Order: sequence, then C-alpha cells, then structure tokens
Amino acid sequence: MSTLQIGDKIPEFSTIDQNEKAVSNSDFAGSKTVLYFYPKDDTPTCTTQACNLRDNYQALLDSGYKVYGISPDKAKKHQKFIAKYDLPFDLLVDEDHTIAELFGVWGEKQMYGRTYMGIFRTTFVFDENGVVTEVIGKVKAKEHTAQILSAEAAS
Repeated sequence: MSTLQIGDKIPEFSTIDQNEKAVSNSDFAGSKTVLYFYPKDDTPTCTTQACNLRDNYQALLDSGYKVYGISPDKAKKHQKFIAKYDLPFDLLVDEDHTIAELFGVWGEKQMYGRTYMGIFRTTFVFDENGVVTEVIGKVKAKEHTAQILSAEAAS
C-alpha cells in the first residue's frame, strides 16, 4: 500500500461525521481542503494537534481551507472530543479504517516493543479540484497549522 502523493486525485469515499451526517470526497469539490488522519480522540498528541488547528483555525479559513480530522473513533466519541476542546471543524468516522487504507496511512506500527495495526499520523492538502498539493507525513502536533500554511506558501 502506498500513500497518496502530490498530484494524485482524492480517492472516492463516503463516511459520516460526528453528527452522523453523510460526508464524501465530493463534499471537498470547489474548496481547498485539509484532511488530517490521527490515531485516536482525546490522547495527548492527538489533542495537541487538534487544539493547534483550533487555535489557528481563522488563519486556515483566511487561506481558504476547509478542515476535517479523521480517525477510527465512533461519532459519539468525536462529539465528546469536539465538545471538550471546542473544536470548530468536523471529525470524520473511519471505524473499519477503509479510508485510511485508501489513503495509504493504515499499517503496522510499533510502540514499547509491541507491534499493532494503526493510523500513521498524516495530513493531506487538496486543491479545489481534489488534487493533492501537499502530504505532511512528519506532523509536528504543536506546529501543525504552520506546517500546512508554510507548505502552501512554498507551492
């Protein structure tokens, strides 16, 4: 499985958000979009990353971006995470990691000598036509918005 690359078109997918509203790749058409994959709601690094995006959300909007997070968590867990940290963007559900597999960010990981399957923290930036303009594979949770905006400035 390979990760989407710059120039690739967004794969077709459909899922639900935290409110169980249907969301698909076609919802991204016509807007620059940030889609960030993260392992789990309410864990330290995932929370830091989400709060960085929240704290800099206006800068992302000012640059024309829609922002979506996606993880294997259920909609109700996403609702609690959004409420707890006052997140202004939608979180998408990928319980069976089908979307993560489509994007090439699901695979074997290791922690504390244990091997398991999980999400590789990765952010994809798409243009208005659904084409990948940036892939951020080494996400710095405390600097995530800056990574996104500096990638835009470089292109």
